[in-house]
Amino acid sequence: MVRIIVISRCMIVCVCNRITESEVRKSARAGACTPEAAYACHGCEVQCGCCLDYAQEVIDEEVAAARPKLQLITSRAA
Repeated sequence: MVRIIVISRCMIVCVCNRITESEVRKSARAGACTPEAAYACHGCEVQCGCCLDYAQEVIDEEVAAARPKLQLITSRAA
């Protein structure tokens, strides 16, 4: 028997508070710029701190994705 496990964005970022990656992303889209702010959106505080680096990476990804993409336009003088 083969089991297929579908893993979406339900990866646990913070074990102490059981905060998922999707919750951190949602908080970042709502304006949280730090893990502390993201966790506060869910009524939690940082506990052991082991998750802070990864939580910040997730937040940074969301912030970068929300930035407008700039396109360089060059023109040549005739």
